[in-house]
Amino acid sequence: MKKFTLPKDGGLIEEGLSLGIKHTYERIPVHIYEDEEQASERLAEKIAASINAAEGVFRLGLTTGSSPVALYRSLVRRYEAGEISFRNVEVFSIDEYYPAPADHYSRNRRLYEDFLAHVVRRYNSGEASFKNVEIYSIDEYYPAPEDCHSRNRRLYEELVSKVDIKAENVHVPKLTRSLDGMEVSEFCRKYDQMARGLDLLIMGMGEKGQVGFNEAGASELSRTRTVLLPYGSRKRQSRNFSGNVEATPHTAIAMGISTMMSAKKIHLIAWGEDKAEAVKRVSEDKADPSWAASLLQSHDNISMYVDENSASLLTRNVAPWLVGPCEWTPKFIRKAVVWLCEQVHKPILKLTQGDYLSNGLGELLELHGPYDQINIKVFNDFQHTISGWPGGKPNADDSTRPVPSSPFPKRVVIFSPHPDDDVISMGGTFIRLAEQGHDVHVAYETSGNVAVHDDVVLQHMDAARELGFGDRFEEVRQIIASKKPGEPEPRALLDLKGAIRRAEAKSAVRSFGLNDQTNTHFLNLPFYETGGIKKGERSQADIDIIIELLQKVQPHQIYLAGDLADPHGTHRVCTEAVLEALNQLEGEAWLKECHVWLYRGAWMEWELGKVDMAVPLSPDEVIKKRHAIYRHLSQKDIVPFPGEDPREFWQRAEERTQNTARLYNELGMAEYQAIEVFVRLF
Repeated sequence: MKKFTLPKDGGLIEEGLSLGIKHTYERIPVHIYEDEEQASERLAEKIAASINAAEGVFRLGLTTGSSPVALYRSLVRRYEAGEISFRNVEVFSIDEYYPAPADHYSRNRRLYEDFLAHVVRRYNSGEASFKNVEIYSIDEYYPAPEDCHSRNRRLYEELVSKVDIKAENVHVPKLTRSLDGMEVSEFCRKYDQMARGLDLLIMGMGEKGQVGFNEAGASELSRTRTVLLPYGSRKRQSRNFSGNVEATPHTAIAMGISTMMSAKKIHLIAWGEDKAEAVKRVSEDKADPSWAASLLQSHDNISMYVDENSASLLTRNVAPWLVGPCEWTPKFIRKAVVWLCEQVHKPILKLTQGDYLSNGLGELLELHGPYDQINIKVFNDFQHTISGWPGGKPNADDSTRPVPSSPFPKRVVIFSPHPDDDVISMGGTFIRLAEQGHDVHVAYETSGNVAVHDDVVLQHMDAARELGFGDRFEEVRQIIASKKPGEPEPRALLDLKGAIRRAEAKSAVRSFGLNDQTNTHFLNLPFYETGGIKKGERSQADIDIIIELLQKVQPHQIYLAGDLADPHGTHRVCTEAVLEALNQLEGEAWLKECHVWLYRGAWMEWELGKVDMAVPLSPDEVIKKRHAIYRHLSQKDIVPFPGEDPREFWQRAEERTQNTARLYNELGMAEYQAIEVFVRLF
């Protein structure tokens, strides 16, 4: 199935470029791959080679959370193919929350589900033996509530109880509420001794450079210990606890930086654009306790494995001309000129030859100069991205416009991952398309039902009761009271939450003049409908639903969410599902004149070097877009999964689009109230 990747528009010519030059700016060498699957395959290959070459016991430290899922699966495939054996492997885990929530919240759940469970199946089939295996877990929830499954109970249930491993070779913390502080400290001390000198340590890295619960301010001398988790970290992790910060543990057990440094080899992994700043700071900047993983720079055998999105802020991607020779395509030249404008604080037409030469762009002048001609070409290029006619201007010369004038009007499908992304991300463009007479359809890919607070449902039930439409308040209150932490929400409750979000979405599009009966489509893709935070895998069932809609509408334009931040996020899954549907529709006559445009969300915007279309918004359109966002009342004030930004969605959206307008103005373009920008995929 198609993976979401952006078109490459020139850049560093790495063929024949020595690693020494490539890593000039990197204190930790970074290995960049197209996506996490490719990176994980390569890393699994190296792990397998190390294990197979080992004499005696191989001591392997594995990271937790979602980052290593693809790596685990790759290791499992190699194991099942007979390429690797774990008979002489000791496994260490580097962190865990405590006190212990239910086992479904365990950070190491994926270690069991995606890795060890497969090993068990090999044992059951008689293909593997574990007689010589020692297993260590670095952490456990503490103190362990009596009514929950500890993570090490899972270890026994999923692996130890099913294989022929010696009891004395299983090293697990026995942390209960009865242990006092001194006993916990003693456990950490002893475990630290055992965990020193690992053969290989694989660690994921957080958005703020956290590594194994070593947060900002960590000491390079730290060892295995208990740590207090700051509010910001707990808020980020609350997505694993139904969005409830209060239910997220305050403390954890963490392997210290000093203990990590004792490993013979270290590999850091990071996926997704939300890790980009951390990758840059940890690999390129000086060691800084504010970014804990950067303290590992002094290790003499460390490297980092990342995907293209998490590597996007590295010097070799931001300013590759500083590293080596480049392929200078028109878009890449634009990227370089925008970067230069930012460096010297000048608009495009005021750049001088000296500006180019003193900032490493001599190669560009040599190949495509003189400088004033480059300035004029890039200026005109930027001007041509600006269009108030996102569906094309009828009967106009479209030779320099981003969208062809015909056919007019166009059939348009806006795919919205959740029932508010359409108005938040491209509400102004939506208004233009509708008012200019195009046949606009909105496809809400998921119900968004888990992102509605229970109190909001009760409020709606109370309103229905007050209006005389029936009294179901107590019934719904009882359903809410019956919910169990970590388990899927009752279907009856999910249906109510989904109905609330559908009503909000229809109200918003009606404000644009859209027919909410014929032009709104609620796809309810199956992968999302698990009733919990963890979603299912994208399947052909999801794709078939999208294919049916596309065949029905046969659009000339498709708008998709271009979010790159979370490689496992709903937005990305939805976009990849549409791309796969288009892939399976290849050869359809209507697809030949169909173009796909990518928008961004409320948090991030496209860098100007990538922009293909910029739609300026008037002050009135900004207000109209804001009012449409207001219609999504369940997402105001008390959003279950708000992220770190405390502002409401309309505030984030306006700040983003107004900042884009400011950047265009600083480059020498006209000054607009706000601008929404898009990248054309094809």
